[in-house]
Amino acid sequence: MFRIGRYEITTPLVLAPMAGVTDRPFRALCRSFGAGLTVAEMVTSDQSLWNTQKSRLRLPHLDEPEPRMIQIAGGDPQMLAAAAKANVELGAQIIDINMGCPAKKVCKKAAGSALLRDEKLVAEILAAVVAAVDVPVTLKIRTGWSAKYKNAVTIAQLAEQEGIQALTIHGRTREDRFRGEAEYDTLAEVCQAVGFPVIANGDIDSPHKAKEVLNKTGANAVMIGRAAQGKPWIFSQIKSWLEDQKLIPDPKPHELHSIISQHLNGLYLTYGDFMGIRVARKHFGWYLQQAGLNEWRKTFNQLETTFQQQALVDSIFLNASSTAYGPN
Repeated sequence: MFRIGRYEITTPLVLAPMAGVTDRPFRALCRSFGAGLTVAEMVTSDQSLWNTQKSRLRLPHLDEPEPRMIQIAGGDPQMLAAAAKANVELGAQIIDINMGCPAKKVCKKAAGSALLRDEKLVAEILAAVVAAVDVPVTLKIRTGWSAKYKNAVTIAQLAEQEGIQALTIHGRTREDRFRGEAEYDTLAEVCQAVGFPVIANGDIDSPHKAKEVLNKTGANAVMIGRAAQGKPWIFSQIKSWLEDQKLIPDPKPHELHSIISQHLNGLYLTYGDFMGIRVARKHFGWYLQQAGLNEWRKTFNQLETTFQQQALVDSIFLNASSTAYGPN
């Protein structure tokens, strides 16, 4: 259990914001499996770009469970402050600032993890956003810009001074992108150096790894990203292991059928049939990969109606035996 401002997070498991992945249906699914906090997809601080359907769907939804948390990205303090204020007016209850994304299109604009090279600008951004809103502001970073320039402890202490309420750290530098293995020694140093909650991120893909990282770093929670793709039940598995030292197996075929059907219906309702069908292809591919059924991916990706997609899901899983389902 930890707190972000007035919000008490009872389960130390956070769903990472992932563009094109952690949309409303996926967040709901992960919450149903025990995620204590889910972060909406990253949105640009440039409000002139919010008029597309994709951007509008990423903005806060007032009917979602509290606390509603959204991540903003940019490099201009006043634009970020304005974006934070606009998101709060739309219903956001926690604002997260992205200084961790290693994507080139983000870093080229002096945003994401590129900001870690300019500590003065970091301080200006944090001060501007905190002053602009009356809700908690959090920050996500990496361990630094490169192996030779790790400044996570400095940034964390700066964030605490500027009124940031919690910090997420991915255990790689910007230079690392997603290569190699995440390291947690730097995260442990940060946890010792600050008094606010720290959330550990990077390569946490199993109950045992989650517990190991929490023990090693002293972090208050772990953030799950890519490991939840096609496996939203990972939150219930980690929660069970942390609380009771019990391992929950992966879903049986009939359970997986229900999970996927629920997810598909949520996508269709959110995006409409045309876009919902296309977004579903990505998610269903991850489910198939988890189930050892990749041979169905091409067939599913060629389907053009919601009825055809659901019918194929039914035919794969309703009559599947545990051996046909693949390894558990």
